Amino acid sequence: MRAQQVRAGFVELYGTEPEGVWSAPGRVNLIGEHTDYNDGFVMPFALPHTAIAAVSRRDDGVLRLHSADIEDGVAELRLDDLVPESDRAWTAYPAGVVWALREAGHAVTGADIHLTSTVPSGAGLSSSAALEVVVALALNDLYELGLPGWQLARLCQRAENVYVGAPTGIMDQTASACCEEGHALFLDTRDLSQKQIPFDLAAEGMRLLVVDTQVKHSHSEGEYGKRRAGCERGAALLGVDALRDIPYADLDAALARLGDDEEAVRLVRHVVTEDERVEKVVALLESGETRAIGPVLVAGHASLRDDFRISCPELDLVVDTAMSAGALGSRMTGGGFGGSAIVLADVADVDTITKAVEEAFAAAGFTAPRVFEAVPSPGARRLV
Repeated sequence: MRAQQVRAGFVELYGTEPEGVWSAPGRVNLIGEHTDYNDGFVMPFALPHTAIAAVSRRDDGVLRLHSADIEDGVAELRLDDLVPESDRAWTAYPAGVVWALREAGHAVTGADIHLTSTVPSGAGLSSSAALEVVVALALNDLYELGLPGWQLARLCQRAENVYVGAPTGIMDQTASACCEEGHALFLDTRDLSQKQIPFDLAAEGMRLLVVDTQVKHSHSEGEYGKRRAGCERGAALLGVDALRDIPYADLDAALARLGDDEEAVRLVRHVVTEDERVEKVVALLESGETRAIGPVLVAGHASLRDDFRISCPELDLVVDTAMSAGALGSRMTGGGFGGSAIVLADVADVDTITKAVEEAFAAAGFTAPRVFEAVPSPGARRLV
């Protein structure tokens, strides 16, 4: 139904039928936070919340963009005028994808695009990656570029890093492009090797909730970049290409070499232990011990809160309240400084936990959170 609504919106805007309609999801990261730009391991899965785009080609070097979610007219851009970090509006994300494709040598000559998205913005659920990937997939199909999902993800990451100016890793775009229904994606961000791990909580009587704290964040703001730069500095001090190269068994020795550089110690400790947590969750899921991942999620939150220092009072309140109300595990997810937390729970405890979190937010004077179930869903695909 949403695809038909977007198709109809395209017709109303541009006066002709689109050549197709595509979809790309947001994502939740089960475990593996701030490891992707350290060449480490991540484990996201796709949400049912998606960006949908109706698209047609143009041959006159013009890009026309419109969002049904924003009260604004059609933005018209010339492809030859696309310059990195020249656009601070939402249009930077789809325009950046076109720029990245052309810069890579692909003969994209223009497009008419009409978009809408149900991925919550600023909630740490990769709304920007969904926008990028849906446009990239549409242009890949229409211009018969033949690029696989992992390569589209690379181009979308370049669009966000260079054109938008946000120093994000590769996880979000790869999750949107490559996840499969009913699975979590075990991704090695160094070589982009992937393994689909079955993740069917409903069959085991469990649910994974997303609690959107309504505290907005932005990857292009300074704190994310500071953490990334700090990790790169830590790797340089330890003489490795990336923190992924520090084995978990050698962590204590590596930290000792950093001496009294307190910031480097904290950042290195988080990344190395987080990579270990990803591998532990993969092993538990593959052995059928799904409930046992709960404590690993909690340990990940403590590391993000205390070592990486990117949590906030609202995220901590979700985790503490959920665990006190009977959750199996909980942690913040996404870039931090706001956004969302995840809660793993038995089905019978979902209502109790949800009520407890909502009441805790009200008592603290926080904006009411948005709580919904996260169901592992399909990655990007053509709908019409």
